Amino acid sequence: MEYKRADRVADLLRQEIADLLLRRVKDPRVSRVTLTGIEVSADLQNAKVFFCLMGSSAEDEIAGAMQGLNKANGFMRQELRKRIHMRTLPQLSFHYDGSFEYGDKIERLLKDLRKDE
Repeated sequence: MEYKRADRVADLLRQEIADLLLRRVKDPRVSRVTLTGIEVSADLQNAKVFFCLMGSSAEDEIAGAMQGLNKANGFMRQELRKRIHMRTLPQLSFHYDGSFEYGDKIERLLKDLRKDE
């Protein structure tokens, strides 16, 4: 399988955005955010940043994290422009990744089944 440039850019963006969230973004709404993946379009113009929240996540916490990420979007693009030297930096859009919650739910159900046996 070929390793495309979009995949390399996605890996680099994931690393840099994670560092920015950990060290530079001071918004408390994004303190529990963990990046789960990034999809960059083939033309490198758009990037979907997928995230989840560590611990239990209610709908209002997810909405707060989404607002915090969208508010920090401009700052992150400015910092990414300094760190990553590309002609055009992809536009970032943030999306909640519910797959970890789903996996946790399945694991709890399996534990309950084992308990009943």
